[in-house]
Amino acid sequence: MSDPKDIEANKIVRREFNKRQLDITLADLRVSHGVVYVRGVIKSLPGTSADAKTEVEHIVHLLKLRPEIRDVIIEAQIK
Repeated sequence: MSDPKDIEANKIVRREFNKRQLDITLADLRVSHGVVYVRGVIKSLPGTSADAKTEVEHIVHLLKLRPEIRDVIIEAQIK
């Protein structure tokens, strides 16, 4: 069974990506023991001028400030 803290952290991670207008439909986001793992493909939503790489770096910084999250590992291709 999943840890309730990891479930809550997963919601936080998804919320942050959605706020920044990033397409994570081809990405796998998981939280295990407070560590966020992001694999797959991350890209800006069509019609937005957001730079995906800059936005992901900003998200990683914000997530590391959260007490529920111990570390963030990005193993995704950023387009």
